[in-house]
Amino acid sequence: MPWGKSQLCWRKARILKTTSWCRLSCRCTTVLLGLNLAWSPSTIRISLAPLRFLCTTMAARIHHGTSYSRQTKLESRGRTVILNGHRHPQPKGVGYSRNVAVFQSRGKYLCFQDADDVMMEGRVRLQLDAAIKHPDSIIGCQITRNPEGSTKRYTHWLNNMSQAQLFTQVFTSHGPTVLMATWFCSRALFDRVGKFDERGKGVPEDLLFFYNHLRQGGGVHRVDAPLLCYRYHEDGASRSVQENTIWDLRVNFLEERVLQHWKHFTIWNAGKQGRHLFRSLTPKNQLKVLAFCDVDSKKIVKAFYTYHESKQRPKPTVPVVHFTEARPPFVLCVKMDFTGGYFEQNLASLCLDEEVHYVHFN
Repeated sequence: MPWGKSQLCWRKARILKTTSWCRLSCRCTTVLLGLNLAWSPSTIRISLAPLRFLCTTMAARIHHGTSYSRQTKLESRGRTVILNGHRHPQPKGVGYSRNVAVFQSRGKYLCFQDADDVMMEGRVRLQLDAAIKHPDSIIGCQITRNPEGSTKRYTHWLNNMSQAQLFTQVFTSHGPTVLMATWFCSRALFDRVGKFDERGKGVPEDLLFFYNHLRQGGGVHRVDAPLLCYRYHEDGASRSVQENTIWDLRVNFLEERVLQHWKHFTIWNAGKQGRHLFRSLTPKNQLKVLAFCDVDSKKIVKAFYTYHESKQRPKPTVPVVHFTEARPPFVLCVKMDFTGGYFEQNLASLCLDEEVHYVHFN
């Protein structure tokens, strides 16, 4: 069915799995994505008007009374609400849902948000200003959590990276350096990168889009204000993505963006994560590994790590040394904010520059 020509009225929608919401103004469209309809008009605290809402139902079941009630509340505030859906019997996934919402809207700028989060007053205005100044960048913002204190390390990472680190820390297990639910960008940027991956459940469509954006020379910028309350959702779509899927994407991107430019490097962590990274590298990049380094005497005393499962002959064997004896550059496979500051102190003692002498792959 062509974009923008959905034939199913919201009153005829039957099966619920994924819902996309769009708010349209003369300049901005806000795309709200929900796995349920646990949203309310208070989800959006905004002063821009006039606004127009468009709801695209992705194989979703809508409770007619609840949806109509919320539609009425928004319309009473001077907002226009349009609801429609499609005839597919099965959920089409997050990527498909966002794509339909974007293509059925008409704003020059796109503001993404999950339907169970809360947008703070001023978010659109501040991110719009940033997008105008940084037209080739995905714009994010700082967040608060609900419940308060959820995922402290992840929240600290999102909120406290420098603008430079938004580029250098794109290989970590945390995913995009600006949270997908905070993304704001121009429609031109979205069209240039291309639509979200539509393979559905288990696909990290946000990470794929983010990496493709960076491959095209795109930028990343964060508005340093907490403009979104990010809510914990036990059925969140991100939980359906397998860890190995994310791992493979990260390794491939690391090899593509960094390792192909390095003649040699050291893996910081002789434990499970460091060895896993080594085994995941191409044979060409395995040959570039000078050593593993660590602070654990039990690992260092072994002196070498041998990749016994390798099909190569002779089997790859890599020295294990203390970090003070290792040669940069480093791929860091140690979690930040996890060792009581000891790892950070050890790293700082070497007086290295991020991206030049090391990258994070924790």
